[in-house]
Amino acid sequence: MIFAIIIGMSLATMIPRVIPAFIVDKLQFREWVNRWLNAIPYAALGALIFPGVTTVKPDEPHIGLIGGIVAIILAYIGLNVILVVIGAIAAVFLLSI
Repeated sequence: MIFAIIIGMSLATMIPRVIPAFIVDKLQFREWVNRWLNAIPYAALGALIFPGVTTVKPDEPHIGLIGGIVAIILAYIGLNVILVVIGAIAAVFLLSI
C-alpha cells in the first residue's frame, strides 16, 4: 500500500513537470512573449537574493546593498562567478569592520 502511494505521488509530481517540456518545444511564441519568458529566471533570482542582501546586517542595510552593487559591477565587467562572490563578500566584510 505504501509503495502504491509513493508511485502515485511521484507520478502526480512528475507529470505536470514533464508535459510542458514536451509541449514548449512544439509551440512558436511571439517575440515579446519570448523576451518576457527569458526575463523570468533573472526576476526569480533577484527575488531570492534581494531579501538576503538587505538583511546582511539588519541594523545597517546599506552595507548589504553596497555589497550587492559591487557584485553587479563585477558581474557586468565579465568576471568569473567565483570572483564576483568573493568581491561582494570582501566588500561587505570591509564595510562591517
